[in-house]
Amino acid sequence: MTDRMVEQFMEMVRIDSESGKEAAMMRYLQAAVAQIGGKAELDNYGNLVAKFPAKGCSGKEPVLLSCHADTVKPGVGIEPVLDDGVIRSQGDTILGADDKAGIAEVLEALRVALVHPPVEFAVSRQEETGLHGVKNMDFDKISARRGFLMDNDTLETIVIGGPSYFAIDVEITGKAAHAGMEPEKGVSAIKAAALAIANLDLGRLDHETTANVGVINGGIIRNGVPDKCSMLAECRSSNHEKAVALSKKMEQTIREQVESVGAKVTIKVDNLCRAVTISKDAWTVRTAQTALREVGIEARPIFITGFTDASIYNNKGIEMAVIGIGAQNEHSTEECIAVADMHKAKDALVHMLRLCAQ
Repeated sequence: MTDRMVEQFMEMVRIDSESGKEAAMMRYLQAAVAQIGGKAELDNYGNLVAKFPAKGCSGKEPVLLSCHADTVKPGVGIEPVLDDGVIRSQGDTILGADDKAGIAEVLEALRVALVHPPVEFAVSRQEETGLHGVKNMDFDKISARRGFLMDNDTLETIVIGGPSYFAIDVEITGKAAHAGMEPEKGVSAIKAAALAIANLDLGRLDHETTANVGVINGGIIRNGVPDKCSMLAECRSSNHEKAVALSKKMEQTIREQVESVGAKVTIKVDNLCRAVTISKDAWTVRTAQTALREVGIEARPIFITGFTDASIYNNKGIEMAVIGIGAQNEHSTEECIAVADMHKAKDALVHMLRLCAQ
C-alpha cells in the first residue's frame, strides 16, 4: 500500500532548495496547495502564504501553521532512501527533513482532518541563513494571532522560546609583503585576527549566554604576509540586554586588538532575532500537549539556544509554539526520519486542528 505523505515528502526533498534557491520548491507548493483546496500566493520576498477555508465548523478564529522551504548545504541532488521504516539520503547530502517533513505533515493533516478552523499556512524562505524570509514576510497577508511552527526535531518537546542572536562579520586588512625577504614591511591580517580571537571570551559564558568564532579565512600563499583575513563570529543569550552588551564588547575587543598591530578592520553586527519566550501555560502549548497526548506522547515545554521563525512570529504578536516533526541529525549527512514518527506528528497535528475548532 502506498503512503501518500511519505511519497510526497520524498518527492519534495528531490527538489533542490538550498537557502536562497527556493523558487522551484515554492512553485511546487503552490500547486500542492491548490490540489487540496487552498489558495496560495507568494509575497514580494518569495514566501508562500496559503489559506484554507474552515472544515466542519464555523465562526472560529484562523490558526497559523508554518514551516520553511529552504535547506542547508549539501542539499543539491538529494536522493531519499526508505529502508526498514526510516528515510535517509544516499549519504552524500542532507535529507531535507528539516523542514520538508514538516511541510509534508501539514499538507497531509489538511487532507485528512475532518474538522479544522480557517487555516493560514506560511512557508518562509532563507530560514537557515538568518530567518530572512520570515523577517521580510508580508504580515498583512496573515490574520491569525496564534499557531504552530512545525520545525522542532523531537516530538517530546515543545519549544517556547529562543535567544537574542547577533552575527558578527569581520573583515581585516593588513599589508602584504614577502614573508622571507621583507616581513617587517608587512602587517599580517591573520596575526591580527588571531590576537582578536585570543582575547575574546568564547564558549558558554553563563547559563543563558554563549559566544563563538566559527569561521576564519585568510592568506593565499605560504610565503606571503597576508593582507586579508575574515572571520564569522556570533553571540547569543536568552537575555536581550546581555546579548547586546556582549556583542558590543566583542566588537570593541576585535577592533582594539586588530588596530594594535597596525591593521584595519570593518565589523558588521546584525541582530538576527530578539529573545522571546511564551508561557509554559500558553494556549498553543496546552493545545499541543493535549494533541500529542492523544498519540501517546507527553511533551514538555523547553527553551532552546537555537533560533526559529517562531522568534519573529512571537515578537510580531503571533503566539507560536514550535512542534516536533520527528527528524534526527539535522544539518548533517546523517539526517533521517522514521515514517512512524512522521505519522505521529501528522496525527497530532490533526488533533491540534480539531482542538482549535472547538
